[in-house]
Amino acid sequence: MEQTKKNIFNARYIAELGLFLGVILLMKITGLSSIPVGPLVMTFTMIPIAVGAMLLGPLAGAILGAFYGLTSLYDAVTGASLMTGFFFQISPFLTVLLCVGTRTLVGFCTGWLFRLFRSLDRHRIWCYFAGGLVAPLLNTLFFMGFIVLVFYRTEYVQSRVAALGASGPLMFIVLSVGVQGLIEAATGLVIGGAVAKGVAHALKRDLPPAKKPESEGEAA
Repeated sequence: MEQTKKNIFNARYIAELGLFLGVILLMKITGLSSIPVGPLVMTFTMIPIAVGAMLLGPLAGAILGAFYGLTSLYDAVTGASLMTGFFFQISPFLTVLLCVGTRTLVGFCTGWLFRLFRSLDRHRIWCYFAGGLVAPLLNTLFFMGFIVLVFYRTEYVQSRVAALGASGPLMFIVLSVGVQGLIEAATGLVIGGAVAKGVAHALKRDLPPAKKPESEGEAA
């Protein structure tokens, strides 16, 4: 009986994970995953990654992040992305870490932080919106942080620094991300949080922890 329940859980987990992978792929194919903004793109793929990480856990979040990273790497290899395509010519290995490694870490950290938020949120309300918010924030932090740490001195980045009039690495990140970063954070907060909360409620996964029974002494 226990083995049967375990098999059913594994089958459901794989099916749900496959569904989120399909959503990411569909968004990529249809062009709904991102909107080009200069050399960068405003991505909305963090929404299904965040929802998947919250509902299925850090491992699923890492898998979803890695899958999205592979689609980003494809753009770098094919030259569809001007910036990552330039980085790929400099170092394919470092570009793999940039595109795939950072997004894998985003998915994992989102799932892990959500577990922390959920343990603090007794009524299971704000934790979903916090999880939806941290995914795009972490994506910006890890992705742009890696560029600054590894590719900042390259000709391409320095040309962008000069064009933006950035006084240093931090200002370069702020000016590069700009309004698009705020939009990504807002959509993650509102849409990602609402979707995760709704699905969790429908699947009865957002129930607050049961109260501990009172001891006989307290009851007396």
